[in-house]
Amino acid sequence: MFAGIAMLLLYIVVSASVLYGIRNEASDARAHDIRGKTITVLLMIKRGKLPQVLDPSGLDGLQVLNPRGEPVAWSPNLAGQPRVTSEIPHLRQTNDYTTLCDLPAFDHKCQIAVVLIAYQPDGEWTIYGFGPAVPWYVSPQVLMFQIGLAVVLVALTWFGVSRVVAQTLAPVGDITRKLAEISAGGGGMRVPVPESDDEIKALSETANEMLGRLESALEQQRVLMERQRRFAADASHDLRSPITAMRAQIEDALLHPDDTDWRETGAAVLASLDRLQAIVTDLLTLTKLDAGAADNREPLDLSELIAAETARPRRKQIVTTLQPGLRVMGDRLQLARLLTNLLDNAERHAESKIVVTARQEGDDAVIEVVDDGAGIAPDQREIVFQRFTRLDASRSRDAGGTGLGLAIAREIASVHLGTLTLEDSDVGARFVLRIPISED
Repeated sequence: MFAGIAMLLLYIVVSASVLYGIRNEASDARAHDIRGKTITVLLMIKRGKLPQVLDPSGLDGLQVLNPRGEPVAWSPNLAGQPRVTSEIPHLRQTNDYTTLCDLPAFDHKCQIAVVLIAYQPDGEWTIYGFGPAVPWYVSPQVLMFQIGLAVVLVALTWFGVSRVVAQTLAPVGDITRKLAEISAGGGGMRVPVPESDDEIKALSETANEMLGRLESALEQQRVLMERQRRFAADASHDLRSPITAMRAQIEDALLHPDDTDWRETGAAVLASLDRLQAIVTDLLTLTKLDAGAADNREPLDLSELIAAETARPRRKQIVTTLQPGLRVMGDRLQLARLLTNLLDNAERHAESKIVVTARQEGDDAVIEVVDDGAGIAPDQREIVFQRFTRLDASRSRDAGGTGLGLAIAREIASVHLGTLTLEDSDVGARFVLRIPISED
């Protein structure tokens, strides 16, 4: 609509200019025609054969003035009329014309007045010829052509702009419908990208990038929720076990109070409480790590930390090979917990010996903890890092573990921008920790 109105206004301006030029040309042409018909009267004056009543010959009127300015000849409609106009001729012009609209002799209808000057021995004779003036619209044909052309241009503009806008906004409609489907929970998380290279294509590509990130975030959230669901189920199961054991021990003691060794019962219940406390402590640790709890990072020597942790007495022999000067930026308590968990796990599965090495490889400090136990199958090397995961061999070897130690160790490694993996070993299980070396 706005394009059509703009085209109409533009056409009116252009058409008015064109019509003005056409009217001037038509007026010149009509004045030339009137002059051609009036010149016959000039010839009559030159030959001395001027009649009093003149034949207008298709003109609206003729009038001849003698040198004294008195009408001496005229067309029938101007008989007895005084001089029709004195506006022309202008000074020193032998022929002239103009358009006059205030002539009483022609009922104030606009006329083209042409004047010719005939020079005679007795003075200058003035000849006036009058014809209808060209109207502002030139002619009905020209006016109808202008109106028809205006209608055609406005219609073409309306149709063309509507079509262009419709084609331009069609992708927007597709994008809107696709977004509505996505909002309703149906369809893929992408909007169609038009082939045209314009802002709408850029908008579609940007929207798809945003939807891709949103889809990735939703998938991560779904995975996280699934992990939390499994974690809650596993946690409830592992927490239920010591509680059930304590309940059974207390109920059995209460059924036979006289035959119960209360010291032995108390020790058994205390062992179950220790296990329950260990599980809760590990759960709190994982919760802090998942929440990104702030840690007290400081430059520290990993070799010294390993030496301190391995110096504590254990049931299995520990052999260390430590490269001095492995400085990293980390939280001493968290890294100590990581090493303790690895050593505890190795101690439960080792036959007699645990080997701990520390060295620098490139920009990383690499710590290896290797036991001489049965080892872990390659297809289970990632499973052991899952929360509340204890392999059958582990459960039969030691029922005291919480199933969270290795998960906590990997989370601590991740917090320190490192990795903790299980790698190939000739004997037993080989845990490899990599942490970036500090530049300080």
